[in-house]
Amino acid sequence: MNYFIDVILPIPIQKQFTYKITEAEAEFLKPGIRVAVEFGKSKIYTALVYKIHTEPPVGYEAKEIFQILDETPVVNDIQLKHWEWISSYYMCSLGEVFRAALPSAFLLESETVIQQMIGFNDESILNDDEFLIYEALQHQTQLSVNQVVEILGKKTVFPVIKDLIEKNVINVKEQIYEQYKPKLIKYVRLNAVWNEKEKLSELLETLSRAQKQRDVILTYFQLQTTKKPIKVIDLQEKSNSSNAVIKSLVDKDILEYYFIQTDRINFDGNSKEIKILTSHQEEAFLAIEKCFKTKQVTLLKGITSSGKTEIYAKLIKQQLEQGNQVLYLLPEIALTTQLIERLQIYFGEYLSVFHSKYSMNERVEVWNNVLENKQKAQLVLGARSSLFLPFSNLGLIIVDEEHEPSFKQYDPAPRYHARDAAIILASNHNAKALLGSATPSIETFYNAQQGKYGYVALNRRYGNVLLPEIELVDVKEKHRKKRMKGHFSDRLLEMISAALKEKEQVILFQNRRGFAPVVECETCGVSPQCPQCDVSLTFHSYRKELRCHYCGYRQAMLHNCGACGSEKLNTKGFGTEQIELELQELFPNVNIGRMDLDTTRGKYGYQKILGQFQAQEIDILVGTQMLSKGLDFANVSLVGIMNADNMLNFPDFRAHERSYQLMVQVSGRAGRDQKRGKVAIQTYNPYHQILQQVSTNSYDEMFKEQLQERWQYHYPPFYRIIKITLRHKNFNSVEDGANWLGKSLTINLKEQVLGPTTPAISKIRNYYIRQIIVKIPPKQSITASKNKIIRIKNAFQAVKEFRSIKLTIDVDNY
Repeated sequence: MNYFIDVILPIPIQKQFTYKITEAEAEFLKPGIRVAVEFGKSKIYTALVYKIHTEPPVGYEAKEIFQILDETPVVNDIQLKHWEWISSYYMCSLGEVFRAALPSAFLLESETVIQQMIGFNDESILNDDEFLIYEALQHQTQLSVNQVVEILGKKTVFPVIKDLIEKNVINVKEQIYEQYKPKLIKYVRLNAVWNEKEKLSELLETLSRAQKQRDVILTYFQLQTTKKPIKVIDLQEKSNSSNAVIKSLVDKDILEYYFIQTDRINFDGNSKEIKILTSHQEEAFLAIEKCFKTKQVTLLKGITSSGKTEIYAKLIKQQLEQGNQVLYLLPEIALTTQLIERLQIYFGEYLSVFHSKYSMNERVEVWNNVLENKQKAQLVLGARSSLFLPFSNLGLIIVDEEHEPSFKQYDPAPRYHARDAAIILASNHNAKALLGSATPSIETFYNAQQGKYGYVALNRRYGNVLLPEIELVDVKEKHRKKRMKGHFSDRLLEMISAALKEKEQVILFQNRRGFAPVVECETCGVSPQCPQCDVSLTFHSYRKELRCHYCGYRQAMLHNCGACGSEKLNTKGFGTEQIELELQELFPNVNIGRMDLDTTRGKYGYQKILGQFQAQEIDILVGTQMLSKGLDFANVSLVGIMNADNMLNFPDFRAHERSYQLMVQVSGRAGRDQKRGKVAIQTYNPYHQILQQVSTNSYDEMFKEQLQERWQYHYPPFYRIIKITLRHKNFNSVEDGANWLGKSLTINLKEQVLGPTTPAISKIRNYYIRQIIVKIPPKQSITASKNKIIRIKNAFQAVKEFRSIKLTIDVDNY
């Protein structure tokens, strides 16, 4: 009998490919085991076994697998079921989910290498380029394609390689290597020969003339009394010697090295009891437990600084005592930094962290610990990617700050929303999901109002501290009365001075990094544009350069206008850098810090800045939306929002909701200890409904207004949205393709189709962009609509002229 396996390849191909296996392999292989397979032009891929069966493929001859990579599955059945849902709901291939889910170290890399054919010696038939490669192969047994590129000094080397193959000079093979390297700690022990007691005096006698080596051995015996393995580095430090001395003892066969594999992430397990909940927190905790009896998902709407984390901690403790795994999802890596310290005190020996700032090897180790259900990974704290870990007995998922846009993955596919995917994951495990936020998203609050989710409110701040006092500062009026210093109103400066006098800290929020978003010529009005994108370049004062925040293009700051040559260049708008520089002039004796993408690039970037702020080494912290959520600093008494208007006037149906959430969250950083905090919001329009709602903390009022607008204009939570984006480097191609696709969708889906339209930024990285929005009414089947879209997409890609257009589908793109 012939056996076959269907595999998932980490590429955007919708169908599973079938490979031939032997009977012995069929007995050994299971879904979730990785295999190396050949696909396409002799390219080796890491594939995942999906199904084992006896039906040969139709339309092609099944190849044999290259190699089995695992003894046991690295992915479990519940994960595969969850991946299938993500693939189906977000209209992407299983391969794209597979690539996003597995740490890159699990995806074997293959490299094309060339070797010389034995017996070839006719150099006369080779041209110059071919001879250079042939000559290099006389000195090396094999060359990689990258080495060939370096030798020839040009990028297109494949025609040369092809000619050499045809002339029987070389052959080509794929070399596979695995990326994950376990961390090995170097230990040292006494050679077995010297272990007997009578030999020890002989050993010391032998070393009587080598005093340093003798000291190392004596130190070794002292350390041995602890009955623990002795690290080389510890022996070196305690004996006050060098590595060379220890190595010479190894060379003499007195000592020997050995290695023990260890995890890269280890937390100290000095855990303390969790805090006793206040009466209001206890009430909320009991209400959550009650909701969980009838509902799988519960929303905890707790105002800022109400102590939601302490409630989460008690729920986590319950689950850990039952032997269940817990996933704690956070939107920002900055938040994990502060929360690790808090949760480590309670659950040090259970806690693992998983996010993109951790190294590839560290992520592999967390993956393996979760797969093996080890105690040290029973509680996983992470960003959205931690959803893909191989949980086997998940009891609870906490999605903190569930309203955050950072939970949505935009590029590359799968374009999933971590909150929604977490709810499905909890359902697959028969676990509970708790969504927490001070300002829930309209969709989540609507689901809670409709009774789909359980709902618990916590309306008292921890320690009964009052919510901050919010003041709206009319910048238009201040400009008219000439009471502005740079971008600071006299009122905000007065409040900052008062806070600093009291030795309190200040947070200033400006949701734009860099110095200024636009540099403009005062003579002709031209501003430098990115050559690859349809945006103006942002000026970064620190490096004296202009930078594009979309493609990363950069150039030195201009001294005169590129259009008219004028030297009168002026900046428009302001970012975090400009605020920082203005503050240094206004408060020269104050320590100022900045927290944005430019200052937090390293692994410990967030930790360093937040640590300094926590230790009160920074008096004023300027930052972008990274500062807005979940951070807890007891000494912050004032929060200033520099410009509320650029958030409110953003062209998006969620602009008002997002502005409300962002401003309330930022305001919530003030006055979290005993004293009531203050918030100053600078705006040109203090009478705007959202600003009034922020100042009175009227979430329900904002919710009703937004819900009414959403119903009127056919937006979520009533209508579902699918956004189709087309990209191409040729303007006419993308225009024709978008019109063809728009007409086809309109014929099939009628009035639900909007577009094709040109987005606000119509070109990024030299690709022209067109968008089509499909709105699906409440009573219409979303599955049927998706099937129609897929049929039209397949027909579109079958048209020769449109094949080169990049087409992406984003379900629930908000």
